[in-house]
Amino acid sequence: MSDNTKTDLRSQPRSCYCGEVRRSHIGQRLVLKGWIHRRRDHGGLIFIDLRDREGLCQIVLNPQEMNPEKFEQAHRLRDEWVLAIEGVVRERPEGTVNPNLPTGEIEVVADRFEILNVSEPPPFKLDEYASVNEMVRLKYRYLDLRRPEMQRIIRGRARFVSIVRRYFDSIGFVEVETPILTKSTPEGARDFLVPSRMNPGCFYALPQSPQLFKQILMVAGYDKYYQIARCFRDEDLRANRQPEFTQIDVEMSFITRDDIMRVMEGMIVTIYRELQGREVPVPFPRYSYSDVMLRYGIDKPDLRFGLEIVDLTDTIGEGCSFQVFRKVIESRGAIRGFCLPGGAAFSRKQLDDLEKFAREQGAGGLAWFKAGDDGVQSPVAKFFEPPALDRLRQKAGLGEGALLLVVADKEEVVCNTLAQLRLKLGREAGLIDSNKLAFAWITDFPLFFYNTTEKRWDPAHHPFTAPMPEDLPLLESDPGRVRSLAYDMVLNGEEIGGGSIRIHDRETQRKVFRTIGISDEEAAIKFSFLLEALSYGAPPHGGIAMGVERMVMSLFGVDSIREVIAFPKTQSGTCVMSGAPTPVSEAQLKELFIRTIEPIKV
Repeated sequence: MSDNTKTDLRSQPRSCYCGEVRRSHIGQRLVLKGWIHRRRDHGGLIFIDLRDREGLCQIVLNPQEMNPEKFEQAHRLRDEWVLAIEGVVRERPEGTVNPNLPTGEIEVVADRFEILNVSEPPPFKLDEYASVNEMVRLKYRYLDLRRPEMQRIIRGRARFVSIVRRYFDSIGFVEVETPILTKSTPEGARDFLVPSRMNPGCFYALPQSPQLFKQILMVAGYDKYYQIARCFRDEDLRANRQPEFTQIDVEMSFITRDDIMRVMEGMIVTIYRELQGREVPVPFPRYSYSDVMLRYGIDKPDLRFGLEIVDLTDTIGEGCSFQVFRKVIESRGAIRGFCLPGGAAFSRKQLDDLEKFAREQGAGGLAWFKAGDDGVQSPVAKFFEPPALDRLRQKAGLGEGALLLVVADKEEVVCNTLAQLRLKLGREAGLIDSNKLAFAWITDFPLFFYNTTEKRWDPAHHPFTAPMPEDLPLLESDPGRVRSLAYDMVLNGEEIGGGSIRIHDRETQRKVFRTIGISDEEAAIKFSFLLEALSYGAPPHGGIAMGVERMVMSLFGVDSIREVIAFPKTQSGTCVMSGAPTPVSEAQLKELFIRTIEPIKV
C-alpha cells in the first residue's frame, strides 16, 4: 500500500486527460481529474469510469492499495461527483478489455483520490440521450453539455470554424470584425433594438448581417474580407431557426460570381477533407431558379434522388374534357406531375392519403394515373380520348408499373405541393441515400417578388443585389422580369448559403430603392453612408454568407439546430436555463428614458 500523501491532489496538475490514457502509459503513475460517469461497487473492489472532455478511463479502487479510511470513503462516491485520483496504469485483465473505448485496454489502479466537489443526483443519465425530454435538457444545459455526444458536436464545431479561418487566411483574405451595435436597416426581418442611454430616444440595432459594412470594406480597398459573424433577427421562429446565429461572411472585389463560387467550393472541399476525410467533387452543378422550380418545385432541391417534375400544361389539349384541367389552362395556371416507379401497386387508401396530403399543402386535389398490363387506369381517364392519354403518358414518362401524380392549380401551389409530395415519397420509398452529398448552385433568381399584401415590389434577396446587366432596361418598366446576380448553395435539400454580386454604382442603387418603394429622401436618411461611399470609386464586388449552424448540422448528422449551439433558444425565443428574456427594473428603464406598456389582451 502506498503512503504517497505528501502532495495535495487538489493542487497537483493532471498528467493528461482521462480519455488520452493508452497502452503506452502502462507502468506510469498518473494524476487524473474529472467527473464520475459511472460507479460500480463489486464488494472488494470499486470501479469508476472517470470522464472528462476527451473520454472515459476506468479507475480501480482497491482496499489493498490505499488507506482503509480512504477506501471506506469511496463507498460514498456518486455519479457526477468531481474527483482527482492518482495511481498506476496497468493492462486490463484478460476478458475485461472493452474494444468500444479508446482506453478499453487499460485501467488505472488508484492508491489516492480526493473529492473535489459533490453533485446533486442529476435529473437524467448523461448517456441516455434518447429518453430525455428536450426541455429538461435545455433547463440543465450545463449537464447536457457534459454528454459525450454534445462534447463531440460542440468541439467539432470549434474545429470547423478553425478550418474555415485557416482556409481564408491561406488565400489572402483579411478577417475584419464589424459592429454589433449598428443602425436599423430593412433586411427582411425585424431588428433587435438596443436603446442608447447617451442618445435618449435613439436606438442601435443588432446586425441581421454585416452586409453594408462588408460592402464599405470593399470600397475601402480591402479586396478580400471574411468574418465569423454573429447575426440577429427578431422573426417568428421555426424548428431550425434561432434569433441569434453565426455565419461565414465573405466579400471580394473585382470578381464575377464564378470567382466566388470557386472560393466557396474550395472551402467546402477543405472542410470535408479535414473533418471527415471525404473528397467532395467540384465544380458543383449549377441550375437556374426557373429550372429547379420547374423540375423540383422548390429553389433548394434535394438532388440525391430523381422523381423529377414534368410540365404537362401544353400536353393537355384536344381530346381532354376534364374541366379541372381545362379551367386551369384557361386561367393560365400550371399542370405538372411526376412518376413514381412501382407506384402502380399503391392501394386506393394509399392514393387517398396522398390526395389528403396534397390538399394539406394547399392544392385543390390530386389526379393519378397507373400504368399496368391493361393500359392506363385513372378516375379521370374517361375524360381523355386515347390519343390524348397517349400524349400524356409519353410526355410524363409513365412506364409500366409506375404511378403518375398530377396537380393542376396556380403555379406557386403546384410547385409547393409537388415539391412536398416528391420529398415525402422519396423518403418513404427509400430513394434517399443519407451518405450522399448533393451540392449545387442555384442562380438567376428574380430580383423582386410582388408583395400582394402590401401591394408593392419587395427584394427577393436584399436591396443591394445587382440585376443582370441585360435586364437593366426592365428595372423601371417591368420589375417582375428582372433577374438578379444572386446565387445560393444548397446541400441535400437545404440552403446552406446565399450571396450575390452587389450594386456598385449609386444611380442603379437608387433605382432599385425606388422600385421597392424607398424614395430618394428616405434612402438618404437610411442609407446615406452607403450611397456616399458608392460615389467614391466603389469597385465591382460581391460576396456570400454561409450558415455555420446548418453546415455543422449536416457534418454531424443532426436534425435540430439546437444540437449544434451550446446555449440555444426555444422556438419562443427563450433560454430555458437562464430564463432570458426577463423584465428589468424601473430604475433601468428610467435611465434609458423608456416606459413599457402592457400588450392589449384580445
